[in-house]
Amino acid sequence: MAISRRGLLRSLALAAVLSVITVSQVLAHHGWRWAEDGEFVIRGYFVSAQLGNPHGLVTLDVNGEEWTIEVGQPWRNERAGLTDDMFAKGADMTARGHRSKDAIDRRVKAERIIFDGKTYDLYPDRQ
Repeated sequence: MAISRRGLLRSLALAAVLSVITVSQVLAHHGWRWAEDGEFVIRGYFVSAQLGNPHGLVTLDVNGEEWTIEVGQPWRNERAGLTDDMFAKGADMTARGHRSKDAIDRRVKAERIIFDGKTYDLYPDRQ
């Protein structure tokens, strides 16, 4: 069965649109566009973590609600002085960064993490 030139052009156009949508969703999630501009500070007790690429995810219990804190990639955490051992169940942790623009989404992209009064700067170039 032969595809007409018109059918081929439609297929290519559809593929291009789907590619743009997929790339924009990836960039929106892994960049900062999904987060509010204003600084947000949250403190809670460590529940669990999935540390690794493309970034680590930490779950905090904040007054009975679970919040997801996006921390850095392994190299960024290491550069800031964070070790996997610091993320111990029940540890008191403060995250400074930017909250999700979606009020229902309890998620924060951390710029700084505070354990035992010491600040670990994940993004030293961000004010």
